[in-house]
Amino acid sequence: MFNEVKKSIEWGGDTLTLETGKIARQADATVIATYGETSVLAAVVFAKKEKPGMDFFPLTINYQEKYYAAGKIPGGFFKREARPTEKETLTARLIDRPLRPLFVPGFKHETQVTLTVLSHDLENDPDMVAMIAASAALTLSGAPFRGPIANCRVGFVGGEYVLNPSVDDMHELRNNPEQRLDLVVAGTRDAVMMVESEAYELSEAEMLGAVNFAHENIQPVINLIIDMAEDCAKEPYDFQAPDYSELLAKVTELGEAGIRAAYKNTDKQERTAAISAARDAIKAGLSDEERDDTNLGTALKKLESAVVRGDIVESGKRIDGRDLSTVRQIVSETGLLPRTHGSALFTRGETQGLVVTTLGTGDDEQMIDALQGTYRSNFLLHYNFPPYSVGECGRNFGPGRREIGHGKLAWRALQAVLPAATDFPYTIRVVSEITESNGSSSMASVCGGSLSMMDAGVPLKSAVAGVAMGLILEDSGKYAILTDILGDEDHLGDMDFKVAGTENGITSLQMDIKVAGITTEIMEKALDQARDGRMTILGEMSNALTEAGSFSEHAPRIETIQINPDKIREVIGSGGKVIREIVEVSGAKVDINDDGIIKIASSNGAQIDKARAMIMEIAAEPEAGAIYTGKVVKVMDFGAFVNFFGKRDGLVHVSQMAAERVSHPKDVVSEGQSVKVKLMGFDDRGKVRLSMKVVDQETGEEISG
Repeated sequence: MFNEVKKSIEWGGDTLTLETGKIARQADATVIATYGETSVLAAVVFAKKEKPGMDFFPLTINYQEKYYAAGKIPGGFFKREARPTEKETLTARLIDRPLRPLFVPGFKHETQVTLTVLSHDLENDPDMVAMIAASAALTLSGAPFRGPIANCRVGFVGGEYVLNPSVDDMHELRNNPEQRLDLVVAGTRDAVMMVESEAYELSEAEMLGAVNFAHENIQPVINLIIDMAEDCAKEPYDFQAPDYSELLAKVTELGEAGIRAAYKNTDKQERTAAISAARDAIKAGLSDEERDDTNLGTALKKLESAVVRGDIVESGKRIDGRDLSTVRQIVSETGLLPRTHGSALFTRGETQGLVVTTLGTGDDEQMIDALQGTYRSNFLLHYNFPPYSVGECGRNFGPGRREIGHGKLAWRALQAVLPAATDFPYTIRVVSEITESNGSSSMASVCGGSLSMMDAGVPLKSAVAGVAMGLILEDSGKYAILTDILGDEDHLGDMDFKVAGTENGITSLQMDIKVAGITTEIMEKALDQARDGRMTILGEMSNALTEAGSFSEHAPRIETIQINPDKIREVIGSGGKVIREIVEVSGAKVDINDDGIIKIASSNGAQIDKARAMIMEIAAEPEAGAIYTGKVVKVMDFGAFVNFFGKRDGLVHVSQMAAERVSHPKDVVSEGQSVKVKLMGFDDRGKVRLSMKVVDQETGEEISG
């Protein structure tokens, strides 16, 4: 009944298995990839006819983590998987990026890759397994896909690269000083296609070494997919790329001069208007049939690309008149908004980000329900890209894949320099509002985020800047690497290469390739050129701020105290009665964890002092040898009971009341009287022993001798 094919290899310390032929047989191809005990199902379907009027490649990657894969039931009211989580959205983008460029140019048939996590062993992240499954399924499907690709994750511990580190290793990246890298690389047999990373100030050489290590170690997986395809791949779909050479020749004849003149405008608005006018002039010279040709858009882009790319490679001059390595003019400002905790306006050419930082308490941490368990995050970065930032009208919906992806890239770049939670016990939320955009607004968010957090008083280890690099790679082998690319250079170029970091090293690297990959030589040169650009930007940022500023009066103050964990129950009280009273009376927020660490937060110092005093009355322990001022609460024949420490009472025996003999305690003290006592120690039953006679009752000083 089933025509099963299964292939396996030992890879990275575990077994990787690819299976097909048993499940979901009506799809064009289905592969289940299993690594360890993590399994992902990839199903590929592509339309056999192109939709009329389609002028782009409609590829959709859907990735979903099923909670049953880890033996869990989803949280929330509905108890079923709903809209994609941030992790699922980011993984779908991660998989899309290296696959999309490898489809044959001109293929515009609707294509869908559905990836379902079926099993998760809590050790091997399913995102890597899903990408392998997607590549294998596309290779078997017969779609015009010039793969396969493979991928892996790389760590960096003690100066050594680690292949496919565990989920726990990556989750604890920020808390483990030995683990300095979380790098994902995808590529073909010959070249790297995609890089995504989170790093702790790695040098350019260390980062390049990690990429090369990854590319070398994905080769066995590529060979495995090819081996499987030789046994069971479908016949290639009979797709003939459309021949629009005659249309392109006519478009070039009609519009090359106009397009070339339009791109002489260095101002984006003027250039956009001129390009639109040149396009209209071209269309006016075409027949009705040519205007309706779905390849017209491709031909127009091809013309623009030839003009821009040729000029850059031949002359070394770019659209806005810069040379290849110059960064646009930068203006950095901080402290713009009076009521926010921290704010910055970062402007680089025609790209601008207004970035705002808000400091919160432990109550503001984000709870994340993931397959590997629920955890909290105390650093949030949200990126918004309104239509007006590019001079367009549009509807504002919730954040899309682009906003989530750009925000995560900026988050990765900045998290490496955050202070430890024990040193700075705040929840930090950074919001980047992109107010203008013409190239790399995500890197503007990094720069603005760094300045904004320093303006809010966050003691960053170092300032962080980011720069976007581009590439023009001609068939002749000539190439040009561009620093700080414009939107048009990104659109018409072959590479989007974003590098962020400090003066000491790289904290994040993201690379996407639109051609069949780049060489180590090009990547090495791009990294070196990016470092020069990053240093220039850091220098300009230092004109606004070089270190953490003072706290805003509107930001909460947080004080951390440690109590004996045995006292936690007393501080909380039955049903939370005691801690609620502390919050109500003091006006401060109080957060206590299982280790006895208590965080007291308020923008009012007096409220913090009141809450601390109330807590210490309950939780503090008296110290032997210390001198306290107390009040006599009861006089007995054998001595007096003194309330000397919070609610703690102790006995001063009649023999310890004065240096001379005392006939009766009432001869020395009376109820309500203030006295000074020294805690001499504790008896076998834990009761305190107090003495008045060793303390000067006037000065409170211990009497020597």
